[in-house]
Amino acid sequence: MTSRYSRIFFAVFLCSFSSLAYEIALTRIFSISLWYHFAFMIISIAMLGLAASGTLMSIFNKLKNPSNIGAYSFLLGLGIPLSYLISNQIPFDPVRLSWEKPQLLYIGLYYIVLSVPFFFTGLIIATAFSSMSERSGLIYGADLLGAGAGSIVILYFMTVTGPGQTVFILSAIVLFAAFIISGKRLKIASLAFILLNLSLFLVKPEFIDMRMSPYKGLEMALRFPGAEHLKTYYSPFSRIDVFKSPAVRFAPGLSVRYLEPLPEQAGIAIDGGEITAVTTSDNRKSLVFLEYLPSALPYEIGKRDDAVIIDSKGGLQALAAAYYKVKNIYKIESNPLLIKVIRNDFDVFSGSIYRENTWQGMGRSWLRLRGGEFDIIDISLMGALPSGIFGISEDYRFTVEAFREYIGHLKPEGILSINLYLFPPPRIELRLLNTIIAALGELHISDAEKHIAAVRSWDSICILVKRTGFTDSEIEAVKKFSSERRFDLVSYPGIREEESNRYIKMPSNEYFTAFRNILDAAERGRFTENYLFDIRPVHDDKPFFHQYLKLKKIKEIYRVMGSKWQYFAEEGYILPAVFAQVFFLSFILIFIPALQRRRETQPAGSGKIFLLYFAFLGVGYMLVETVLIQKMILQLENPSYAVAAVLASMLVSSGIGSIVSYRVSGMRRHFIAGVIAVVIIFYSFALSHIPTAMMSGKIPVRVIAVFFSLMPLGFVMGIPFPTGLKILGERNAVLIPWAWAVNGCFSVLAPVLTIMLATELGFKIMLWFGALAYAMAFVMLKVFSGPRRS
Repeated sequence: MTSRYSRIFFAVFLCSFSSLAYEIALTRIFSISLWYHFAFMIISIAMLGLAASGTLMSIFNKLKNPSNIGAYSFLLGLGIPLSYLISNQIPFDPVRLSWEKPQLLYIGLYYIVLSVPFFFTGLIIATAFSSMSERSGLIYGADLLGAGAGSIVILYFMTVTGPGQTVFILSAIVLFAAFIISGKRLKIASLAFILLNLSLFLVKPEFIDMRMSPYKGLEMALRFPGAEHLKTYYSPFSRIDVFKSPAVRFAPGLSVRYLEPLPEQAGIAIDGGEITAVTTSDNRKSLVFLEYLPSALPYEIGKRDDAVIIDSKGGLQALAAAYYKVKNIYKIESNPLLIKVIRNDFDVFSGSIYRENTWQGMGRSWLRLRGGEFDIIDISLMGALPSGIFGISEDYRFTVEAFREYIGHLKPEGILSINLYLFPPPRIELRLLNTIIAALGELHISDAEKHIAAVRSWDSICILVKRTGFTDSEIEAVKKFSSERRFDLVSYPGIREEESNRYIKMPSNEYFTAFRNILDAAERGRFTENYLFDIRPVHDDKPFFHQYLKLKKIKEIYRVMGSKWQYFAEEGYILPAVFAQVFFLSFILIFIPALQRRRETQPAGSGKIFLLYFAFLGVGYMLVETVLIQKMILQLENPSYAVAAVLASMLVSSGIGSIVSYRVSGMRRHFIAGVIAVVIIFYSFALSHIPTAMMSGKIPVRVIAVFFSLMPLGFVMGIPFPTGLKILGERNAVLIPWAWAVNGCFSVLAPVLTIMLATELGFKIMLWFGALAYAMAFVMLKVFSGPRRS
């Protein structure tokens, strides 16, 4: 292999490395600036850029000259930081969608601006494919191996610094590729911009900071007079800001009977949106307020030998367990950075709340790993509900499978306590109740009304669940607790309507009425079906707990929500608008080459119909990849980890498959796409069993398990694309850039379409659609690769 080929392969590797790492960095940037990680949209943006490169190259043949790869690498090196800095100035904010119509257009602007770096990545790869189609397997392998490596290394970069600063490191890496492969002038320019990137990374001027929505909790808290921002921490998991503000008064549901001041608290913001607080514990008398919170109920009526505290965030629930002198307290926090910050900065202040018996992870995973039974399992959802766009947010903490795990680890007399804010009209609490009842049913507990009690304050509700029914003495204790603190009873076995809605009166007694109907087995189905919102139980296959919209009730919901569209944006119904915009852009990118070629004379059977093969591959690959990312959030407990692990596994294994198929011609048969369809169907069933095995290990073990468990699928999925390019190169090589564009455009549509449909159909069915796409590709390949007509 010549030195020229080696340098091209190396440039492809480095450019793919940085492009994929940039994708993952954008998931963290979006989580901080736009409320949600938007992993599917970022993948779609990347594919739009790749598709645009194919379209342009199919029109302008001069772009295919391999001597241009150095210039493309240089432009990619500039495009990564510039696209970040420009997008950071786009005033898109999901919260403002209801009153600012231009916000929808800003989404399209995001697509255009952020797709620019991926456009240059596409030019590099498509040029290599067009000029060396006989080595397409090796090029595709270098592309995917580089992307796979980038998806892992970026996690380390984001441990060292914030995602905004990593952008400049990635730019420097690409510019190094340009330096190696370019002529003298570009070498000098590349070196100059490498030094500029490193300077920006080290100096960190204010203009490179991520823009954050002014409606996020951190921004609002810092606007209070006397507020002070103290420090910012980053990890691949989250960003944490520590601050002081008069707005920090964290005592969810505090009784109106408590009139004393709260102890000193320090504010903590997670990704700028979720606000919690660390409470000083140096004086036991100042902690009496804990007795006046609804969340104190399980400690007032239950045994206190051992308690599991799940997602206590700033540690308030863990502090309550210590206040009530629980003998053994096990603290499970899903955010490792939060544990580190409280241990390092607030150890003395918090009374060393996270120093001992503290584990990082998802509560359901820890319970499966640890085993055993407990007196109290306390889950705090205070501040944990997503904001901005939450209807499309996957949440594996609140599924039937999760509650089955929680309840299954209670002692016979143990209590599960769930505390959450009230968000009228009732829907979150009701879906939670339906989900708990479904979990009880799977544990062969049919009389749910005997196992559930609930009380509410002015802004929060505490729901208790017992494996065995509540006893008369426990019911009396619940009633006494509520009466003394002026909390309202919502449900307990045998409750009468006049016992509810007594102290903090609501216009209608809707919480009591809804709980009564759902707990009544005879009324549950009818009430759930006729209710304004979708409050059906949620399972791991469709973990969209916060998706409550019923299309048939859309007019009534619009009226109830104040005749505003904000609610629909929060439910994720900007997705159709996003899909419409990317469909329009993709349509243009696909058909511009078609208009160009209408003026060209093409021989019969020139291969245009074979472009459908690349369309099916684009849809199939991205459908499967998007579903796997969403599914692996359960195993890896964080979107960034899931994106990195899945992309690394799929891309590395697909790269290996591509390289092996280049060496072994027998693997480039038409039946390979059909084999892939069968393998996808197998994985659609196998994935439901993988969690049981994988959730018994720690996060690094799970990452490795995810990586290797997906490699067989990725290996075979890496074969059809270079196989198709090789066949097309033999028949009509001029169509290769257009094939690249078609593949990219359909890859743009697939991630958005996947999330839109998965909220209704579930992930398993979406995998079946992916299998169907590969089956159609099999048909196209069989037809096109057959004997040519003379």
